[in-house]
Amino acid sequence: MGGLFSSTKAPPPPVVLVPPLFDFPPLAARTRMLESSYNMLFGKLALRGLFEDYFDAANRFSTVFMLKPIEDQHVDLIAIVSVKRVSFMFLRDADEPHTFTDLYVSSSDPILLMRACAYYPKYGLGAFGNFPVLKKQRVCSEDYGTLGLRYGSSNLSFGATLFPYSLGDNFLKSAWLVSKMGRLTTGVQYDPQFEKKDDAKYKNLKNWNYAIDYGIGSGSPLSPSFNFGLEFAQNSQFIASFYQHVVVQRRVKNPLEENEVVGITNYIDFGFELLRRINDQKELNNIQDSTFNIAASWQANKNILLKGKVGPLSSSLSLSFKSWWKPSFSFSVSAIRDRTIGKTSFGFGLRVDNVREASYQRADPNFVMLTPNKEYLAEGIQWKSGKRPMLQSDVNSGNFDGVPRELRPLARIL
Repeated sequence: MGGLFSSTKAPPPPVVLVPPLFDFPPLAARTRMLESSYNMLFGKLALRGLFEDYFDAANRFSTVFMLKPIEDQHVDLIAIVSVKRVSFMFLRDADEPHTFTDLYVSSSDPILLMRACAYYPKYGLGAFGNFPVLKKQRVCSEDYGTLGLRYGSSNLSFGATLFPYSLGDNFLKSAWLVSKMGRLTTGVQYDPQFEKKDDAKYKNLKNWNYAIDYGIGSGSPLSPSFNFGLEFAQNSQFIASFYQHVVVQRRVKNPLEENEVVGITNYIDFGFELLRRINDQKELNNIQDSTFNIAASWQANKNILLKGKVGPLSSSLSLSFKSWWKPSFSFSVSAIRDRTIGKTSFGFGLRVDNVREASYQRADPNFVMLTPNKEYLAEGIQWKSGKRPMLQSDVNSGNFDGVPRELRPLARIL
């Protein structure tokens, strides 16, 4: 009898917290099939999010609502109050995110824009269009809408955007070709913005853009990645960029956590962009002809994100707090230092989101998910004092290959 009463319950196994990223995938990925692949690849999408997201404009309070009704998963609405812009998206199939119709309402011109896209991953073929329904004036071909055709596979993408209601000879708006060979990606884009007297536009070198990129990309935000790219645009701009996403694990010494929580996964992002204009010597002293911007972010846990960026004219620091309710709420405050006038300003932002799903699938069978908020057993780590460094970039707690719906099917789209 005494042995029965003296038996004790086994202590719970150690746990590593694996929080979801603040915002993944980026909102631009939802409508990427309306864009040229040249504008989405070469680290451009990641750098745009690093340099722009959660940096609120000085002396402004920005508000963004991203809502999806629970009763119908085929529709969602995004309203950006600060710039008076609303988009309403309808998906034919919730599991096919690249076939949709979008109504885009804005206080600017056009007032009402209808966007549509159809993409068939099995064949790699797609079509898309932008059609201004309500517009104050229609004076050029673009005011009547654009139509695009594309082909995409895991290592090749090409397509063109056309003016179906062209008022003249300018029928082609743009065309692109992007190819991937291993870790190397190359691309060219024809964008006829500049005229050439008494000759064809395609002979004007300013209408051609070229890019080359080397890096390791991953569809999972819980896997490290990096990207280094070079671009020569409009025969006058040389752009060098670098972006790295690092996944690290650190020990947890937080009295608010349970005793079995021994570590947490953090995400650190770093990027820079160097732009150099190739013009006459008289213009080289202009600071706008040579710019260098650096940005970095650190997500300490699922609730806190710290970002900073430095440029030739100003510097910014942003601190964001996020709650993971359904929908989620995030509040951000930004400090902007304008070095030209020596003044510091502040901006604030509020975001409500239940469009993006903060969930990833686990691929390693050695780790068992305890709760839906991504807490995993840490038996495989054996995280004991003196056996592991406090900070490590080699995350060996499993390869998380889950891809958000907006990025599927990953293996068939470059």
